Amino acid sequence: MFDIGFWELMIIGLVALLVVGPERLPKLAYTAGKWLGKGRAMIGSIKTEIDREMKADELKRIVEEQKKIMEDPLESVITDTEDAMNQFKEQTGVDLADAKSDDQESQAEPTDAPDTGASESPKNPV
Repeated sequence: MFDIGFWELMIIGLVALLVVGPERLPKLAYTAGKWLGKGRAMIGSIKTEIDREMKADELKRIVEEQKKIMEDPLESVITDTEDAMNQFKEQTGVDLADAKSDDQESQAEPTDAPDTGASESPKNPV
């Protein structure tokens, strides 16, 4: 962030020594270090919180995409099936519900085929 080299630090230390004095310089350095540490810790916690929020937003976005992915195939299957049934209805002119009821009625009615007697088992003399 700051491009401060060794010589710049030496000049800053020398000026601080002259301005503050040798008795109060260690306490000033300690206080400055403490505030610098608190500032770094605060910046670190802010960065951590921002990262956490970004990850939470990303997870929400991923969950929403997964929901869409899970819903879309089912909806597409349903619409494809409806389209296919409508095309079948248009091509044949028969409604599938009517065809099903006709099949059930034809199965319920006995057939008009002649009775051949094959249903009875032949009797074997003993």
